Amino acid sequence: MEMSNPYNQDLDKNPANYVPLSPLSFLERTAVTHPHLTSVIYNEQRFTWEQTYLRCKQFASALHQLGVGEGDTVSTMLPNIPAMYEAHFAIPMTGAVLNTLNTRLNAQSLAFMLDHCDCKVLLVDTEFADLIEQTVALLQVATPVIIDVEDSYHAGGRLIGQYEYETFIASGDDQFHWQLPNDEWNAIALSYTSGTTGNPKGVVTHHRGAYLAAMSNVLAAQMPAHAVYLWTLPLFHCNGWCFPWALALIAGTNVCLRRVDVNVILEQIRLHRVTYYCGAPIVHSMIADAPDSLREGINHTVHGLIAGAPPPTSVFTRMEHIGFNLTHVYGLTETYGPAVGCAKQPEWADLSVAERVARNSRQGVRYHLQQDVAVLHPKTLQPVPWDGSTLGEIMFRGNLVMKGYLKNPSATAAAFKNGWFHSGDLAVVDPDGYMRIRDRAKDVIISGGENIASLEIEEAILLHPAVSSVAVVAMKDDKWGEVPAAFVELRPQAPAVSTEELHQHCAQHLARYKLPKKYIFGELARTSTGKVQKFVLREQLHEK
Repeated sequence: MEMSNPYNQDLDKNPANYVPLSPLSFLERTAVTHPHLTSVIYNEQRFTWEQTYLRCKQFASALHQLGVGEGDTVSTMLPNIPAMYEAHFAIPMTGAVLNTLNTRLNAQSLAFMLDHCDCKVLLVDTEFADLIEQTVALLQVATPVIIDVEDSYHAGGRLIGQYEYETFIASGDDQFHWQLPNDEWNAIALSYTSGTTGNPKGVVTHHRGAYLAAMSNVLAAQMPAHAVYLWTLPLFHCNGWCFPWALALIAGTNVCLRRVDVNVILEQIRLHRVTYYCGAPIVHSMIADAPDSLREGINHTVHGLIAGAPPPTSVFTRMEHIGFNLTHVYGLTETYGPAVGCAKQPEWADLSVAERVARNSRQGVRYHLQQDVAVLHPKTLQPVPWDGSTLGEIMFRGNLVMKGYLKNPSATAAAFKNGWFHSGDLAVVDPDGYMRIRDRAKDVIISGGENIASLEIEEAILLHPAVSSVAVVAMKDDKWGEVPAAFVELRPQAPAVSTEELHQHCAQHLARYKLPKKYIFGELARTSTGKVQKFVLREQLHEK
């Protein structure tokens, strides 16, 4: 006779003992608990947490009046300004999904994304007015309602929308009654991958994952209450790695930064006593290489999270010498940003700088609230030995993994094959259990924190009539971490093509940061079956 579990009898979920997890709750609590603490600083602008909460409710109310609700998509084309921070709370408050667009993309890519997600409302900083007009002209579906966001600290740009942001949110009710999602599995955000094969994929994340990722960030970075955080990391990158919600959790201060400028960065760190920031290796290199005079007056410890292309150990060494404390993290858009970090062991403090840097520069171990991250044999799914040399694929399992790819069931199924999320990144595991990335299975080039698909560059180069074949690989770069290098094979009897001509051709089809930094003309290395051997090309590149 089957016995029933007494701990399940008449003990059901109800409103008193169960509430869906959502990072929106962080904002509400902090606004009530610390209403007068500073939430956002942007040049001379200051907001308190009470003001930010009221503004977000007004923003959500105004969107609601436009008919925005559950299942709708609201996109942003914004730099790191207060409106972008407010969007991370106000848009989900309506039940809609936040889609942060990469401000460095071209009109064709942006049009695909807006069409694909059926964007209903689009917030546009006036700096990007021309680009968005070009984008709108390419749309195949209905044009979204455009809300202009004017930045008094940025000259130029123009208005192209039906509403102006401050006027728009002023029309909303600051007592708007919003609710947590009825299901924490509901989507909170949509982010697009770099499109390594064909069109980019839309990564759907949920309220539960965003809640836990924000908490994991606080734990991994060891952030105290009321930390001051500088927005060097683009908020369009995986929702700023979920740090908008993390800062609301700890009642911290967001110092907004419109664009990365090392003079401004160090000025803001000194002026506001910034204690935390995140960024790609290039951001940290800029700080480390800045003249000593720019760092005068910064006498407190500054903590930074570094991610992107595996950074050179010299970056860690230089940052340590100037008193900045870096932690290496790793993740993907599909894992809410970082989900692996190089957790520091107490005994590392007694090591030499070189020994400590060697340990700190690894990708590390899983985040606190990620169930499992492992380096597995891609076919057998068996863990690789912890010998520091056996390659396997990094795979994830847990709450810090996306729902899946929007409108792409085949890609979702492939990503989750055999119950793991397959990252496509190859790594080894050191004897202490810390992982180190050794290669990128999909040939993604990570330049200054941006993912660049080699295939996209190859397709652009192949549009040139004189080009027969091309292969693009990553080339190490002290400033950007990695940059694209193109091996080009010309058609027989084709007229000579100069590097300058090919570069100008590429500039017509690619965003500037995706342009190859080197062109090598000649026959491509191939297997007996005709497949290009990229690993051979990489070796040739390093020999040149």
